[in-house]
Amino acid sequence: MSFTTTASSSSSPAVPVKIIPLRHPDSTSSDDGPRHPSIPFHELFSGWTAKIKSMTVFDWLDTLFPCFVWIRSYRWQKYFKLDLMAGITVGIMLVPQQSMSYAKLAGLQPIYGLYSSFVPVIVYAVFGSSRQLAVGPVALVSLLVSNALGGIVDPSEELYTELAILLALLVGIFECIMGFLRLGWLIRFISHSVISGFTTASAIVIGLSQLKYFLGYNVSRSNKIVPLVESVIAGADQFKWPPFLLGSTILVILLVMKHVGKANKELQFIRAAGPLTGLALGTTIAKVFHSPSISLVGDIPQGLPKFSLPKSFDHAKLLLPTAALITGVAILESVGIAKALAAKNRYELDSNSELFGLGVANIFGSLFSAYPTTGSFSRSAVNSESEAKTGLSGLVTGIIIGCSLLFLTPVFKYIPQCALAAIVISAVSGLVDYEGGIFLWRVDKRDFTLWSITSTTTLFFGIEIGVLVGVGFSLAFVIHESANPHIAVLGRLPGTTVYRNMKQYPEAYTYNGIVIVRVDAPIYFANISYIKDRLREYEVAFDKHTNKGPEVERIYFLILEMSPVTYIDSSAVEALKELYEEYKTRDIQQLAVSNPNKEVLLTLARSGIVELIGKEWYFVRVHDAVQVCLHYVESKNQTTPTNVEESSSSSLWRRCSPKNSSHTEVESDTKLVLKEPLLFNEK
Repeated sequence: MSFTTTASSSSSPAVPVKIIPLRHPDSTSSDDGPRHPSIPFHELFSGWTAKIKSMTVFDWLDTLFPCFVWIRSYRWQKYFKLDLMAGITVGIMLVPQQSMSYAKLAGLQPIYGLYSSFVPVIVYAVFGSSRQLAVGPVALVSLLVSNALGGIVDPSEELYTELAILLALLVGIFECIMGFLRLGWLIRFISHSVISGFTTASAIVIGLSQLKYFLGYNVSRSNKIVPLVESVIAGADQFKWPPFLLGSTILVILLVMKHVGKANKELQFIRAAGPLTGLALGTTIAKVFHSPSISLVGDIPQGLPKFSLPKSFDHAKLLLPTAALITGVAILESVGIAKALAAKNRYELDSNSELFGLGVANIFGSLFSAYPTTGSFSRSAVNSESEAKTGLSGLVTGIIIGCSLLFLTPVFKYIPQCALAAIVISAVSGLVDYEGGIFLWRVDKRDFTLWSITSTTTLFFGIEIGVLVGVGFSLAFVIHESANPHIAVLGRLPGTTVYRNMKQYPEAYTYNGIVIVRVDAPIYFANISYIKDRLREYEVAFDKHTNKGPEVERIYFLILEMSPVTYIDSSAVEALKELYEEYKTRDIQQLAVSNPNKEVLLTLARSGIVELIGKEWYFVRVHDAVQVCLHYVESKNQTTPTNVEESSSSSLWRRCSPKNSSHTEVESDTKLVLKEPLLFNEK
């Protein structure tokens, strides 16, 4: 369809105005096909069946056991040495520092940290699709386990350990289900501000709970800050100097070595060696001085973990929220790390397959006395920096843990509890994301509010309440943004045919009798009422000082710029029909639509709104719509064509004509320099 208009003036002959026609797709076919084709179920099932039948033995092995992908192409001479050294390096990080200290963080005996570093690591090497991700105990998950189980049972009871192992099974089942059903996208609704807020608060609570090993007396166990502080103050008369001095010394050494390694990439090995140095120093001092006030880890069972089914299934219902939360952390943290490492090492990684691999590792781990595990950022970074090429590095790490369980556990009994507590405090200090809070305050006050609410409720009411409140507010913000989308009144930038938000570009101007509105969101039942209200407001609350064109007293045209609208539903279509009829009753000449995408245009066509408004009122560009609407406004008021730029004597129509300018060029001979948008103004 072509569309032209003509204009006349006393000083120039009529000149055609070139309008780019909008192509209306056929409701039954289009060049590109519909975005979401409707496929009959039997055809879909037939496609799956054909795909399964075409799979070879190797395809099945690659699907069920991702390790076969790298095993078949393994280059022994080039990769083996690198994988061996990377596996040994990560193994040294785990034994005894991270595995045992994270077990203490979870409220478990140190041996369970070693168990959790053994079977899950080996199983993940077989079922995991990431070749560099280092699986095992991590600070955040250990912290979640401690908070969840501490409110159910005392850590000194055997039930506490049984529930931790059962929790690993539940987490594994959740991860496998979500991976199999490809539901990982659900966790996107947990805002980073929520994760940062509860992590910060929980790290503070865990740090305070470890003070009992520094102070030399018992502190009441709680996942809330007030009871912890009260307990610390109440037992001050039982304070003992030896564990405090030893623990503080080790903590200072750890923090200094961490800072040095973080500040200088060439000295990163110092940061990694910090916990091992602290344990060696603490063990030596404890053996030399034999202070009775310094409690030791004590005897640790020697040997590999035995197969046993998780117990206490009657408590499973209480653990479901925590299992779901840990699964969410696995998706946000582990899968994110795995994808980054895959991109760095140039291989494909399926997030849902990765989640399934983590789930299998947790399920098998629960059968061998492991508590929930996931991918570690620090160990994965070390694994990658050590140039690990395949999952064989994970097998090497598992073998080192197994050898430690068989031969080294008698040595671990001399490790001071305050040394492990110092490692825990050093680890969780990195989880206190105060810099994130400052950043959110500077960048987005709403996200800062979410961060503050989550951290405060977690500190004072516990992690479960904190996360529920944080997620609730996060969803509320999402719903609010969806139901109240951004809507902009557009104006023309001087010297161009570009139309932009007038609040962002104050020099932009519009034409009398015409309102141009852009909706920056899908239009559907939840936000159409808000959009209609805003459109009514823009009819009357319009700054006439920025307008040009003929002097008119009311609005004749509303132009909807719909290029950002990716979807429109039936409720919105009906509301647009009502709006159109309402405009007719108030003598508003027309509703014009600019640049809707194909799917939106098809929906409008099927609903009859295209025919109702008229195909000639759908345009490719906002400027095309403005030209046509302005012509009608001028003819309605019997005025001469409006000059677009005050500095030029030629009319809008003359500058739009093919003889003088193409429709893609600016329409003014005067090139004006645009002012800086308000977005970048300091005032």
